[in-house]
Amino acid sequence: MHTLTILTGASRGMGLALARQLCRAGARLLCLSRSTVPELDALAQQRGADLQQWPADLSDPGAVALRVLAWLGAQDAAQLESATLINNAGVIGRLGPLDPAWPDDVASTMRIDLEAPLQLSAAFLTATRDWPIPKKILNISSGLGRRAMAGSALYCAAKAGMDHFSRCVALDEARQPHGVRIVSLAPGVVDTNMQTTLRAGDPALFPEHANFVALKDKGVLLSPEEAASRVLAYLARSDFGSQPVADVRDA
Repeated sequence: MHTLTILTGASRGMGLALARQLCRAGARLLCLSRSTVPELDALAQQRGADLQQWPADLSDPGAVALRVLAWLGAQDAAQLESATLINNAGVIGRLGPLDPAWPDDVASTMRIDLEAPLQLSAAFLTATRDWPIPKKILNISSGLGRRAMAGSALYCAAKAGMDHFSRCVALDEARQPHGVRIVSLAPGVVDTNMQTTLRAGDPALFPEHANFVALKDKGVLLSPEEAASRVLAYLARSDFGSQPVADVRDA
């Protein structure tokens, strides 16, 4: 028997830390990232995990979702203990007030941060509809989906959309005989490339620049490994899904 997990954004940061921690005996793990990580293949072999890594461009989420749908359709649910989708991949997008010269940035950010989780969730829900096993969707959101921040309309809008579509899916799945439990979870402030991007922003266009510099200087950022551990602990909770929008810091 296997625990099946699909994880996006597994090649760096918290996503890579999640992948490392999910590589364990009995795990069937599918990682979707811009690039593959040879270290994960070696780790999976060492620990006895069934790992696949697909290079995937989530700015074209429909094509990726169709491939995932087909892959899930080939799985034997009788050999699975559980199935989980973790929508972790995300980009911060262009920092600064919205500008009509940004069409490519707007499109790419919204596709990766919002459309990809929607498309992949739809594929997961469809393919696993009749699987009589525990099923979960974990969307990695952000406190910025719940708190507006100047100079970051793209990211804030995408994460707010993720939160609200999670609420809607939770209502739909509550009516299903084998419904999926879903949570849009803010993981805390994590020391990743996204934080580096925020600290590199132009203070004239990004008023909260100094706050993010201070978080790093004060040493209050979570390591990717610690954040991943907290996220997976939340995923394993018996009451997972009771609140479709949550914050790991409130656990």
